[in-house]
Amino acid sequence: MLELRIRLLGGFLVRVGPREIAADAWRLRKSRNLVKLLALAPGHRLHREQVLDALWPELPTEAGANQLRKALHEARRTLDPDPAALHRYLEAGESLALHGGPLLVDVDEFEHAALHARRSRDPDAYERAVARYGGDLLPEDRYEEWAVEREHALHAEYLALLVELGGLREARADTDGAAAALRRAVAADPLHEEASLALMRVYALAGRRHESLHEYDRLTAALERASGGAEGPGPAAQRLREQVRTGGEVRAELTGELWEHVGDLRMLAGDTAGAAAAYGSALAPDVVDLPASPGVLTGRAADGTGLRSVRLHRKAASAHLAGESGEATAAAEPHLAAAETALAEAGGDPAETGRLLGARANWLWASGRYDEAQQAAEAGLALAEEHGTAEDAAAANETLAIVHHFRGEWREGLRREIERLGAAADEDGRLARISDIHCCLGQYHLYGDGLSDGVEEYARHILDLALARGARRAEAFAWCLLGESLLLRGHWDEAPGCLERSAHLHEELGGRSSALPWQRLAEFAAGRGDSAEAAACLRRGMAAAEVSPLAQHTFGRLYATAALDALERGEPGEAARAARAAAASAARHGECPSCTALLYPVAAEAFAALGDADGAAEHAEAAQRVAARFDSSAWRAMAQSALGSLASARGDPVGARTRHLAAAGLYERAGQPYWTARAKARAVADGGGDGAGAGEEDRRLRAEAAEVFEALGARRALARVREPGAVRVGGGAG
Repeated sequence: MLELRIRLLGGFLVRVGPREIAADAWRLRKSRNLVKLLALAPGHRLHREQVLDALWPELPTEAGANQLRKALHEARRTLDPDPAALHRYLEAGESLALHGGPLLVDVDEFEHAALHARRSRDPDAYERAVARYGGDLLPEDRYEEWAVEREHALHAEYLALLVELGGLREARADTDGAAAALRRAVAADPLHEEASLALMRVYALAGRRHESLHEYDRLTAALERASGGAEGPGPAAQRLREQVRTGGEVRAELTGELWEHVGDLRMLAGDTAGAAAAYGSALAPDVVDLPASPGVLTGRAADGTGLRSVRLHRKAASAHLAGESGEATAAAEPHLAAAETALAEAGGDPAETGRLLGARANWLWASGRYDEAQQAAEAGLALAEEHGTAEDAAAANETLAIVHHFRGEWREGLRREIERLGAAADEDGRLARISDIHCCLGQYHLYGDGLSDGVEEYARHILDLALARGARRAEAFAWCLLGESLLLRGHWDEAPGCLERSAHLHEELGGRSSALPWQRLAEFAAGRGDSAEAAACLRRGMAAAEVSPLAQHTFGRLYATAALDALERGEPGEAARAARAAAASAARHGECPSCTALLYPVAAEAFAALGDADGAAEHAEAAQRVAARFDSSAWRAMAQSALGSLASARGDPVGARTRHLAAAGLYERAGQPYWTARAKARAVADGGGDGAGAGEEDRRLRAEAAEVFEALGARRALARVREPGAVRVGGGAG
C-alpha cells in the first residue's frame, strides 16, 4: 500500500505515493468532501450517521444512504483506479475510515508540532510548528458547516503559536525575531489586540518608538473600521502608547521597565528561562563584575536606584530557582549576592529585606540546607507581615510551607500556620495563594508512599482545628483534602459531600480557589459515568481557574478530567482536543508537573486510541519525567499506564498488557481501587484479550475489575468489562 498524503491547510490536495490527484479527477464534489471530512475526523474515522448528517443533512435517511454509496464508490476509484483495490484506502461499514501506508494529514502534523512546541518551550520548535500551517483550512469550503468550526480553531491555534513564539523570542532579547513572529500574527488577524500590544512592546524595547506608535494607530483604525467607530484599543494598549509617546527616544529607564514587565509576564507563563533572561536585560546597561567576587553581578540597574537593582536581581534569582535545571542554585547565587550587596549600599529597606530573605530561603532549601532555609523564611515572614504588602505575606507563607514540606514537616507546619493566622487569611483574597500552594503540596501526601494512608485522619484533624479557629479558608482546604483522600481510596459514598462543602466555602470566600474541589467532583462524575454532571463541574472549575492566583496548578487538572470523561464516553478525539487545550493553557499560565500528572496518561491513551503514536509518546515521556521527579507508586503507575498506551499505539499488545498490569500493581500498592481496576481492564483490552479466545487470566482480571466498578457505581466501566469489545476501555490515572 502506497503512502496516502492529504493536504487540507491552504487548499485540498491528495497524493497517493508519487501520484498527485488532479482537482478535476474528483468528478463528484461529495466524494471529495467525504475524503476531506474523514481526513479531519479523530482517527480519520466517522460513524455512517455522522457522515450523512454532515454531507446530506437535508435528505431522508434512505436517500442520503444512496448518495453516500455513490460518493464512496467514486472516492475509492479516484484514490486507486485499480478495480481490484477499491477498499485499499477507504473502508466502509457501520463506520467509514481512511487508511494508508502510512496516512499523513497536514492538520495532524500541525497539531502535533504545536503540542510538541508547547511541551518543549523551544522557540525553534515553535518555528517548525507555525511553518506547518500552510494556510487557512480548506478555503474553498469556508462556508461548509462541517468545516467552519475546525477552521476557526486551527486559525486561532496558529495565531496563539505566533504570539507565544513572540513572547519566547522577546524574553530572550531577540526583538527582531519577536517582531517578525508578531507581524505575521497581526497580518493574519489585524484585530488581534494581544498580538498588536506585544508588537508595540517589542518595538519599544528595540528603541523603534515610531513603529510602536504606528502599530497603535494601525490597531485603532482596524478596530474602528470593524466596529463602526464604536471600539478602540483597550486600556493596556492605551497605557503602553502613552508610555512610549512620553519617552522621547525611549530612555533606558523605559527599556528597563519594560524588560522587567516582560520578565514578570514570562514568570506568569511558566517560562522561567525567558524570565531570567528578561530580568538580565533589564540589568544589562550597568552590569559589571565585582572585583572581589568574579562573576557576581552588581550595578544600580537602568534607573540608577539601588533598590530597583535589588528587586531585579532578586527576581532573576527567583526565576532561576523556579526552573528545573540542575544548575538553578548556581545560576541564582550571583544574583542573590548582588542583591544583598546593593541592599546594604542602599541603606536597607525592611520590606525588600523580607522579600530577599524569602528568595534566599528558596535557594537554601534548593541547596539542601533546610535549617537555615527555615530561619530565613521565618525572618522574611516576620518582616513581610510588619512592613510588606499582602502579596509579600502570602509569598513568605508560601516559602515557609515549601520549607516545611522539604523538611518532612508540612503537616505540622500547616497546623502552626492555621493557629497563627486563624481567620486572618479569610479577610484578603490575595492570601488565597497560601491555600492553593497547600493544595499542591497536599498532592505529595495523597500520592506519596508512606504518606497517603494518614491523609484522611490528618484532614479531619485540620478540619477540627480550622473550625475551632474560625478559619474558613483553612476549613475549605481541609474539606477538599478529605474529599480527595476519600475519592482516591474508593470511598465514593462520602467523597462528594466533602468536595461540595469545600467548593461552596471557597465560593463564599470569593471563588478564587474553588477549582480543585470542582475538578475532583468532575473526576468523580466521570468515573460514575455522568458526563452531564462532569461538564457542569468542569465549567465551574474553569471559571474559578481563570481568576486563581496559581492557575498553573489547576488548568492541567481540569483539562485532564475533561479528557478522562471523553475517553469514558468513547470519544478519544475529544480527549485529544482537551490535551491540546491543556498544552495551550500551560503556554499561557505555566504548569505544575505534580498537579498536571493526571493529564499525561489520559492524553497518551487518547492519542493511542486515535493511532497517533507520536502524540502518545509525547505524553508518555512527560509521565516518565514526573515519575522520576516524584518517586512513588502512584506516579510510577501513571507512567506505566502511559507507556502501556504507547505500546498499544505502536502495535505491541504484549508490551501494552505488561505495562498496564504493572500499573495495576502500583495503583493497588498506592491504595487506589478505581485506578487499579481500570488498569486491569486496560491490560485485557489493549493486550488483545477481549476476543472469544480470551484466557482464564483475562476472565479473572475482568471479574476483579467488575467487582470494584460495581461496588463504586462506575456504570460505564462496569458495562465495558461485562461486555468486552462493546466499547474500548479507557485509561488514565488519579
